[in-house]
Amino acid sequence: MAPTALLSVSDKQGLLPLAEGLLAQGYRLLSSGGTAAALAAAGLAVTKVADHTGAPEILGGRVKTLHPRIHGGILARRDDPAHLADLEAQGIDPIAVVVVNLYPFRQTVADPLVAFETAIETIDIGGPAMVRAAAKNHADVAVLTDPAQYGPFLEALASGRVDGALRRRLALAAFAHTAAYDSAIATWLGERLAAEGEGEAQAAADPAADPGHLRLDLPLHQRLRYGENPHQGASWHSSPESGWGGAVQLQGKELSYNNLIDLEAALATVREFGYGPGSQPAAAVVKHTNPCGLALGTDAAEAITRALDADRVSAFGGIVAINAPVDGATASQLTSLFLECVVAPSFADEARSLLAAKANLRLLQLPPAAIARAPRQQLRSVLGGVLVQDLDDLPVSEADWQVVSQRQPSAQELEDLRFAWKLVRHVRSNAIAVAAAGQSLGIGAGQMNRVGSAQLALAAAGERARGAVLASDGFFPFDDTVKLAASHGISAVIHPGGSVRDGDSIAACDALGLAMVVTGRRHFLH
Repeated sequence: MAPTALLSVSDKQGLLPLAEGLLAQGYRLLSSGGTAAALAAAGLAVTKVADHTGAPEILGGRVKTLHPRIHGGILARRDDPAHLADLEAQGIDPIAVVVVNLYPFRQTVADPLVAFETAIETIDIGGPAMVRAAAKNHADVAVLTDPAQYGPFLEALASGRVDGALRRRLALAAFAHTAAYDSAIATWLGERLAAEGEGEAQAAADPAADPGHLRLDLPLHQRLRYGENPHQGASWHSSPESGWGGAVQLQGKELSYNNLIDLEAALATVREFGYGPGSQPAAAVVKHTNPCGLALGTDAAEAITRALDADRVSAFGGIVAINAPVDGATASQLTSLFLECVVAPSFADEARSLLAAKANLRLLQLPPAAIARAPRQQLRSVLGGVLVQDLDDLPVSEADWQVVSQRQPSAQELEDLRFAWKLVRHVRSNAIAVAAAGQSLGIGAGQMNRVGSAQLALAAAGERARGAVLASDGFFPFDDTVKLAASHGISAVIHPGGSVRDGDSIAACDALGLAMVVTGRRHFLH
């Protein structure tokens, strides 16, 4: 009797060549719904599942393959006489190959406006059941869940190499496939309930309703050459069209692990001023995850010029993020020194033509919609686990700001303080930023004490510090940073406040004529 192959696929890519190859190897094709129709339309011999089981599809197609003649044929152990006797008694043919991929749930819910009922009907039931059954019985059944597997499987079948090792590898891929599918459903449903206010209420009423599991459904996007260093392996996993997974690389060398880390830091910095149409043009230059230049402009060209001018020595080999479309004038500024990567919402044809001269420069076009689809959680690995926190991306709110010095900041100083506060939250702690007129002038990052960061920032600013403002991501535990700032001509400072010795710093400001604003919110970045 001819061996049986069961085909039931949502993604019909490669279906006909696979079916033709199976027929050529003497297989009988068994199929359901649209798959059977596609095979029949191509003139291939196929038996419909309903004819095989004697049970019609019911409930509008919700029940097609959930039948003993299907699952008995998949799950029967060929080395168990009792199983074989059951198959003979029930007239069930064994199924040797199962080819299934699932309803496009992830693609359906990628649309934020999708109706709840539409998403529910895109949850596959029969498909995962067949995949799991075939994967469980991989000792006797080969299961294919990805069109990329079809060609290699047919080659192995033709040469008699469909052995236990191959079936085990296919089973592993199958279980990973259904696990990712279930994770996507659970994640989407949890997000919908939370958005509708049901998740928290249900968890409060019944803590068991929230299993407390972290669910990730991130397919491999790209294997990276290495990690932070050449001896470290690395890969990039991302949801398609979400966050960086939705970026298009227009030119340049392959992205590296460090490129992506720095791109994330640059994008987060520039997004303080919006991203895409209607945004105040801004540009950020990042080196080793810290901004070395941030500036505003009347247009993107002025913004990037001022950002580079903030510290051209550090900008060499940097990563650039621009929150507005890149035109020819902007591209001309980007060719003025060596850069690794540039990300922006879009690039005009003239800009692409100019930047093409720098063949190794990586250009990434990241649409605002891809950012909007990205989750608002940040993950970081620790030994044996993962830490999860909300992104520190809430808009700056001045409702809780207080002027604690005797002198009120001028209108220009207050504008500069807003800019510096938006900047300093993206600098590694301990963080100090010196700025004026919508441009960073000096940045001190990652030092073990705040005075050390201030010394670096003020030294970088030099004479430009006179009349500028200074921002600190954390409070001043002593008045030494304020006195140092005043000695360099800083006119106003901003920090979270909250130290038991805030009074010392306030008194120093009053004695030296500085204005001081406390925000009530810190922005440590580790």
